[in-house]
Amino acid sequence: MSDPPLPPHPHPDAAPDGRGTALRARGRRATRRARMWMSPGIGVKRWLALFVACTLLGAIGVLHFTWTGPLHFTATRWILWVNALIRPEVMPLYVGGIVLMLLALFGALWSIMMLNRSVLSGTGTAPDQAVDLMYQNRHLARGPRIVTLGGGTGMSNLLSGLRVHTGNTTAIVTVADDGGSSGRLRQSLDMIAPGDLTDCYAALSDSPVMARLLLHRFQRGDGIAGHTFGNLMLATLSEEEGSLSDAMIDIHEVLRIRGRVYPAATQPPTLVAHLSDGRTIRGESQFARQVGAARIGHVTLDPPDLPALPEVLQAIRDADQIVLGPGSLYTSIIPALLVPAVAHELRQTPAPLIYVASLMTEPGETDDLTLEGHVQAITRHLGRAPDCVLVNNAMPPRDVIERYAAEGAHLLGLGGASRDLRGRSVILPLLHPGQARHDPAALAQALLYAAPRRDQTV
Repeated sequence: MSDPPLPPHPHPDAAPDGRGTALRARGRRATRRARMWMSPGIGVKRWLALFVACTLLGAIGVLHFTWTGPLHFTATRWILWVNALIRPEVMPLYVGGIVLMLLALFGALWSIMMLNRSVLSGTGTAPDQAVDLMYQNRHLARGPRIVTLGGGTGMSNLLSGLRVHTGNTTAIVTVADDGGSSGRLRQSLDMIAPGDLTDCYAALSDSPVMARLLLHRFQRGDGIAGHTFGNLMLATLSEEEGSLSDAMIDIHEVLRIRGRVYPAATQPPTLVAHLSDGRTIRGESQFARQVGAARIGHVTLDPPDLPALPEVLQAIRDADQIVLGPGSLYTSIIPALLVPAVAHELRQTPAPLIYVASLMTEPGETDDLTLEGHVQAITRHLGRAPDCVLVNNAMPPRDVIERYAAEGAHLLGLGGASRDLRGRSVILPLLHPGQARHDPAALAQALLYAAPRRDQTV
């Protein structure tokens, strides 16, 4: 058997694969930064154009001064010296002036760029991140003002999709959770449930490291096992400031998130379910275990007259869109609508109210409840019907459907829906590939381009 052929000898000028990949990645990053510098609204192009115009005007002024002033003969000697370096039979003499002018212009631009790098480094800002910060502050600051209400993973999923389009997102988060880490901290410190707030902070965080830390759950340690780092941080700020609502400003400054996250209420409420068989269940963590064959008729908060933060009410007044969900109907969405001041502002605002329909029913909470039943439950509790309902029309894989069906959950759709609901529905593929949850990017696109906004309805 003959020996296998030797690989071709690389060209001596060719870069190694690793080095070539690194160079290509560096080139892509440089191209991306250049596009961001030149993107509309970043506030750079106008000043760059002014700099070039002033430089050219200055060149004309220097030319006029040297031609008409005492430096005429000196300038003539300079010009003759430059002409001596050029061969007229190869290129015109004026090309030398153009080259000098371009070299001076590029030198000035380079000096300004290096000055900016020095200033940024002196203020603790990495020069390579400057364009990203400017893009965030300028471009995202002009994004639509979207207010979301709810909690759970559905809310954090939505926020992670919106954060790349707008910096004007305000999340109003349900704080009635009484189970898990949130329930333990709530009982120990008499604070509002921090768990859903932590998820929303992580979703809007600009730092992947901070997002990962916020969601880190301790697996060991007396007293901290089962708690997330974010929950403990919020508990610490709540203890130091007197309440979590008083610590909101500090939290936003510490985490530097894109948007704002506020609790729906400033005091810890208890969620109470009133069932069709006359029973009541206190505490949302008990719903799935105690509802049984009955159905939830409506839910209330105890105490009912919970106050809300002024920032929450102002955000609703200024909103271009109000988004309910996605999330559990009776334990995530509706509890946020039961705070009296929040409900009042939602009924008064001219901004469209958009309900992101759940993908499936939830065992022990919305068994056998149709999509129209979900919308009617929101209308009864809030006193206002959603103006638009976003409905998914993509099908999860069969094995996913079967797995959820084994747990008692079934797909929700517009089958059997009234003409009124169909007329208010926007039907789009909103499913995360291969899963039974909303895709953050698709959901954000639907809200920005398919769902109505305040400027389209008023």
